[in-house]
Amino acid sequence: MASTWKEKDPAEEGDPELVKKARDNPKDMKDEEWAELLTSIQYQVARGHGTERAWTGLYNDNKDKGMYKCVCCNVDLFPSSFKFDSGSGWPSFYDTVKINDSEDNVERKVDSSFGMRRIEVLCKRCNAHLGHVFNDGPAPTGLRYCINSACLNFQKSEKK
Repeated sequence: MASTWKEKDPAEEGDPELVKKARDNPKDMKDEEWAELLTSIQYQVARGHGTERAWTGLYNDNKDKGMYKCVCCNVDLFPSSFKFDSGSGWPSFYDTVKINDSEDNVERKVDSSFGMRRIEVLCKRCNAHLGHVFNDGPAPTGLRYCINSACLNFQKSEKK
């Protein structure tokens, strides 16, 4: 099922000064500023640690080549080449973009909410909730990063 709503890049319509602050110094952003900059669903999921409904996200069926970025601070998170169809209803990736061969822009922490023990995935740069990572993904990592579309922007590759 295709998405019935479109996430927007905050840079498209947001206050330019607020966008600059979010991109340059995201940890200095106040909660009210994030609420002003993001759409309702982006704010609920990225800042409120929510989850979009399965099969409703813009990027679940996206097959374009490019880079998935944090909707809040625009840092690179997942290259499209690591995306796969997990059948879960959310965009899934088997790895993150690497910086210096091993570091990435993702923080992982234990999430014990709702009576489950999962590993939450957050943007390391701005602390946005992205989704969760599970140990049931494909080779070569065996991981499945299950990520909310509302937390992502997509930059299509210029290469054909």
